[in-house]
Amino acid sequence: MRADDMILISVDDHIAEPADMFEGHVPPRYRSAAPRVETDDRGFQQWWYGDKKGRNLGLNAVAGKPREMYNVNPSSYSEMRPGCYDVHERVRDMSAGGTLAGLNFPNWTGFSGQVLNEGPDRTVNEVMIRAYNDWHVDEWCAGYPDRFIPCGILPLFDVDKAAAEVRRLAAKGCRAVTFSENPAALRMPSIHSGHWDPLFAACSDEGTVLCLHVGSSSRSAATSADAPPSVAMGLSSAMSIYSLGDLIWADFWWRFPELTFSLTEGDIGWIPYFLQRAEHIQDRHSGWTGHRFPGGMGPAEVFRQRILCCFINDPVGVSLLDHFNIDNVCWESDFPHSDSSWPNGPEVNEAQFAALSDGQINQITHENAIRHFSFDPFAVRPKERCTVRALRAEATDVDTVTRVGRAPTDSDRDYFKNLAPRDPAPTG
Repeated sequence: MRADDMILISVDDHIAEPADMFEGHVPPRYRSAAPRVETDDRGFQQWWYGDKKGRNLGLNAVAGKPREMYNVNPSSYSEMRPGCYDVHERVRDMSAGGTLAGLNFPNWTGFSGQVLNEGPDRTVNEVMIRAYNDWHVDEWCAGYPDRFIPCGILPLFDVDKAAAEVRRLAAKGCRAVTFSENPAALRMPSIHSGHWDPLFAACSDEGTVLCLHVGSSSRSAATSADAPPSVAMGLSSAMSIYSLGDLIWADFWWRFPELTFSLTEGDIGWIPYFLQRAEHIQDRHSGWTGHRFPGGMGPAEVFRQRILCCFINDPVGVSLLDHFNIDNVCWESDFPHSDSSWPNGPEVNEAQFAALSDGQINQITHENAIRHFSFDPFAVRPKERCTVRALRAEATDVDTVTRVGRAPTDSDRDYFKNLAPRDPAPTG
């Protein structure tokens, strides 16, 4: 399949949420407690929730910038392309990159909504989480129902409230929620504790996918304090490895027959080895571990039946697809982050999918996402207008170089070099 003929749906993109997102969604009595963006005397902008500092408002929002600047987190809306925070410009950027639709994870709240969960007043926390979700579903996604898969955040401080929010979101058509890749790292009960059963039951009942984004435990892979930055970048999938290790040995699958998790932004090339290792452990060590799987299953079958995975550019993983259930493998763009293939995702995919059939490519690029997230873009947009070729034809005027308000003759590189000596922002 040629790049122009693909239909691309990304299961992992990000929003740099606009400063006015809570307007109209917070009840009057709580408006004074709503999160806000403040600007300091340097012109740097920052999200605050009470006295709790949010993540960088443009965390790694570097799409369209020189590669030398990928380590410079934007510190104001003016330092990133409008498509990071303006939904109308986001859709234009998506079209310019040939992407039909995307599932967008939160940013300043942390990838699993950590900041909104950590406020001192749980009643206010719940109000703000619901307000975030209402903005995300009813504004950001609803304005372009053919272009966005909604993804909610949860009040993880109360599992019953989290389950109720899953059901409320499902009634609004949202079948994805972000959950921590390792809740124990956030000082919450682990997935093995039984604590999360009401949430897992709600997701199983509603057909809602629990998405585990890399960094959603507010941790990143690290070795030594003086390791060069490429070490952490090279180990970025490590947290997904830990998540998979937890999931395939969990004992809750049989209680929740429709429960599905998604490993987000962890790539897939490493997965066959860890499945083989898990099967070896079950064969050699189940005599003393006592771990049992019903119906003659094993850990690899748990993965193939219940766990989704995705990748941006992973030719090794594509070459190992025989080890996967291809029904559960998806593509991601990761816009506007530095790993993203935007705006050249279609061309990257044409190269890495060269040995696959058209049917396999369609599964990975859009059909699996449509099925798992109960998303139907073709009910809004005719299928022939969903291809890379058709979308790019609608966005021929989009400049994919991010000039952040300066003329094309001005030098962004010199400007951003002046901003480079900043402390790194926390992970998701």
